[in-house]
Amino acid sequence: MKQRYIFIALPLAALAMCSKGYSQDYLPLPDGSYLGQKPPGLTATPFAPGIVNTAEWGDAIGFSPDMHEFYVYRWRHTQDAREPESVTYKRVGDSWQKIVMQKGWRKPSYSPDGNTLYNRGKYKQRTAQGWSEFKSLGPAFEEIPIMGLTASAQGTLVLDENARSKGGEGILRYSRVINGQREAPKPLPQTINTGLWNAHPFIAPDESFMMWDGVRDTGYGESDLYISFRQKDGCWGEAINLGDSVNTSAEEGGPQITPDGLYLFFNRMVPAADGSANAQSDVFWIDASFIETLRPKS
Repeated sequence: MKQRYIFIALPLAALAMCSKGYSQDYLPLPDGSYLGQKPPGLTATPFAPGIVNTAEWGDAIGFSPDMHEFYVYRWRHTQDAREPESVTYKRVGDSWQKIVMQKGWRKPSYSPDGNTLYNRGKYKQRTAQGWSEFKSLGPAFEEIPIMGLTASAQGTLVLDENARSKGGEGILRYSRVINGQREAPKPLPQTINTGLWNAHPFIAPDESFMMWDGVRDTGYGESDLYISFRQKDGCWGEAINLGDSVNTSAEEGGPQITPDGLYLFFNRMVPAADGSANAQSDVFWIDASFIETLRPKS
């Protein structure tokens, strides 16, 4: 079997500490996409154990639209924990390069075509000269403590808010582009905004469905993953729990479908790898074909 390698690059701050340059570690990986990992079936499995899922949290993940970059955004889960490393895996030729990101870096959120980059209530666009400066989506967006924002190919945005922030309601909102103008975000219907809170949305590029995590009395325990399908009249259907192939009594969150439409990635709280009594957030994935079995027949 051909072998693929990860080249590990240290951040500039680390390089400055090395008087004789810096070391290059090469970790052999099987040839193929998704860091060379064996594709999952119809039951969720951990993604890239020992590479992405380590003693540090897996936390938020994402892909660039062209699938050439894979992002792992980590943050401190307790006040006394050390600052973990957020990394980008970049495909370079026939290898994957691991780049340790600087402190304060956030996982990017792209439009499906890759020409718009969002950061909470701001965005910038790709131009012939490179990326523009960040612009505001509008005062109504900047007033919301946004955690996650997702965009469809038509420019519809779906965003959440931090329920723990002052004034945070823990609901999902949407914003369309009408006659070339971005409308202020509006709450999604009660079919979606039900339960204790809802967060971390994903909208399909064609707007045929939406996914998110939330806490409801009818769930499996902690937060579960849900889906709502767009109906023929344009309304969003009832929230559907993704079921026991994905959800457990533990906390699941942060669903997203890969840009090629093949897999669902999400997070799950699992026993800590260091053997302590704590839990940590690891990344899981599953073949996304099961989603069509959840679509209502009528």
